[in-house]
Amino acid sequence: MLKRLLPLALATFAVGTDSYVIAGLLPSIAADLGVSTPAAGQLVTVFALTMALSAPVMGALTSGLDRRSALLIALGVFVVGNAVTALGTSYEVVMAARIATAVGAGTINSAASSTAAAIAPPERRGRALAFVLGGLTLATALGLPLGTLIGRADWHITLWAVAGVGLLAAVGIAVGLPGVTLPAASLSDRLRPLKRGRVLALLAVTSLAFLGAYILYTYIAPTLRDATGGNESLLILILLAWGVGTLAGNITAGRLVDRHDPAHILTGTLALATLALALTPLATRALAPALLWAAVWGVTVGVIVVPQQHRLIALSPAAAPVLLGLNSSALYVGIALGGGLGGLAQKWLGLAPAQLGPVAAGVTALTLLWHVSTTRRPTTPATVTPAPTSADPENSKA
Repeated sequence: MLKRLLPLALATFAVGTDSYVIAGLLPSIAADLGVSTPAAGQLVTVFALTMALSAPVMGALTSGLDRRSALLIALGVFVVGNAVTALGTSYEVVMAARIATAVGAGTINSAASSTAAAIAPPERRGRALAFVLGGLTLATALGLPLGTLIGRADWHITLWAVAGVGLLAAVGIAVGLPGVTLPAASLSDRLRPLKRGRVLALLAVTSLAFLGAYILYTYIAPTLRDATGGNESLLILILLAWGVGTLAGNITAGRLVDRHDPAHILTGTLALATLALALTPLATRALAPALLWAAVWGVTVGVIVVPQQHRLIALSPAAAPVLLGLNSSALYVGIALGGGLGGLAQKWLGLAPAQLGPVAAGVTALTLLWHVSTTRRPTTPATVTPAPTSADPENSKA
């Protein structure tokens, strides 16, 4: 079983690293392409927005294919997109390549999850999903600082490395993964839960939470310039602290939601995130407070998704795959909007990167208020018609 799941986890690790690593390389990319840092930040914005919008569409278009074929096609697009990004010498070419890469990345995440659920026996399905999606979490903790480290001399090398990991995952899937056929699901099936107000309210919490985080995180490298003195090794150290904090938050959240109300856990997390973001201008003046600040903020970012997933599944357990897919899209919508608003705040308001922290804190505080309002609404499970997005192991074919 591990041999079949490992290339899937490797694929999600490649996607996660690709999603996060641009933020650590932003100053180098901006200088090389001859654009401003806010303009380079739109590479993150467009990548995330494309992932959010294309995932349900591509999922519907590829639902008739067996999962191995869908993954290999998506990984092919992903690898080629990263290679073109690495070869790109103009902002326009790099932007177009990031859009193509994002289409492949969004398909990889959803196909990898559904494949893991299909090939694992029922009693091990949860662990199989956790293992495969653990690639995304590991990318946060290690992919970002490692990618930044590799790209110290030349940011293009990092993109080649990500393409290499994607290619390795493709080989593993082609050799070791059986053909898995799942029932086809139309785009309308995948979007049907959006007709329910309760679902939209919870998805809005996810989008707003990551919007607040990525107003600042997209520009994390220039934000930390005072703390690092321009030393890239110190930047990597702070990014590692943020990544380890995110990993710790994710692991801790999984245990907390089994014992406590997920809504209460999210309330405390958003309150702590608001405080951490508000302190950004002070915390990023020197290395020691920046390390502590990054770890604490990372913990809050790592917690958010887990209680949100539990709350959505509680609405309709039978529709869990569809609801979790929508939550993933909502997350990337927030990332895209956060990167865009952070860039506009610097360009139109003349804010320095570190001054984006209080702006992000304000958005996170509004998220907290909206979240609290959703916890006061009736919590009886809603009837959400599930789309046929998962299958029993018997539906797999070698």
